[in-house]
Amino acid sequence: MKILVTGTAGFIGSHLILPLLQRGDEIVGLDNINDYYDQNVKYGRLQRSGINKQEIEYGKLITSSKFSNYKFIKLNLEDKDALEELFKSEKFDKVVNLAAQAGVRYSLTNPDAYIQSNIVGFLNLLECCRHNHIKHFVYASSSSVYGLNKNQPFSTSADVSHPMSLYAASKKSNELMAHTYSHLYDIPTTGLRFFTVYGPWGRPDMALFLFTKAMLEGKAIDVFNHGDMQRDFTYIDDIVEGVIRVLDSPPSGVKEEQINPSNSTAPYKIYNIGNNNPVQLMDFIDAIEKKLGVKAKKNMLPLQAGDVPSTYADVSDLIEDLEYKPATPIQEGIDKFIDWYLDFFKVEI
Repeated sequence: MKILVTGTAGFIGSHLILPLLQRGDEIVGLDNINDYYDQNVKYGRLQRSGINKQEIEYGKLITSSKFSNYKFIKLNLEDKDALEELFKSEKFDKVVNLAAQAGVRYSLTNPDAYIQSNIVGFLNLLECCRHNHIKHFVYASSSSVYGLNKNQPFSTSADVSHPMSLYAASKKSNELMAHTYSHLYDIPTTGLRFFTVYGPWGRPDMALFLFTKAMLEGKAIDVFNHGDMQRDFTYIDDIVEGVIRVLDSPPSGVKEEQINPSNSTAPYKIYNIGNNNPVQLMDFIDAIEKKLGVKAKKNMLPLQAGDVPSTYADVSDLIEDLEYKPATPIQEGIDKFIDWYLDFFKVEI
């Protein structure tokens, strides 16, 4: 199976390709390696899979030094001509799109980045899938699409018409665009609404990374909504297992009487992919304190615009369809992240 995975310098993408490569799939990784956060982390992720920083050039396919079945290209999804050429030359069977401008809070100050990457880039991928007979297009959506929805746990059959940030709106737009292409061109598409993914090589703009860094430096951490928040934190290994199960199971559509907002008569499906077990923010902080042996200094702040106080994933359809059930306890996941952090940044405690 030949698979294009976009966002392979990113958190989830860099983890996903390793088991795919190990089971024998042929992978082409794509990323623009932008400077949204520390590029050293991105280059470190690429190095794990044998992609050396010195060899990377825009638009040039390079082969991994560790995996003969892995190639990487630095490319913008907005670069339609180059993307079309890549699809024609590599003849992919499936596509996993994890490349996107991430972050709810960043979307408040840099909206243009979300339209270019998450809308224009996404459309370019759909067009390439359309013209190259792709057998399954899997893409990252987000729990943020639930927006003002107060009914928890969040269900894929719930209404998601009221996003609270442009990031969330861009992800909901992706779901609508994917359905259109599934309906018009019979392309199997599956959207995955990720719920607060964490673990080694995690994003530096996420709470676990920010909290660990600040606490090790003796600085205060920003605790929003005065700590009255909960998140369905999901460990990266559990996420990767779920993505692979989805990738291997393209949707075929349902009968009209079975339709709900998560499916269609077209080959289209939406899944939540989360831990199904939300954790209170203060308990999350306690787990970091326990591992570091440090008491956090806290700036207690109000809820930020565009943010929600709680996320909780209903993953019953993922369990029923694909027997997926995340299993990593929060303390174990945090311990593994901090072990990685201390090693990567050469910090002693």
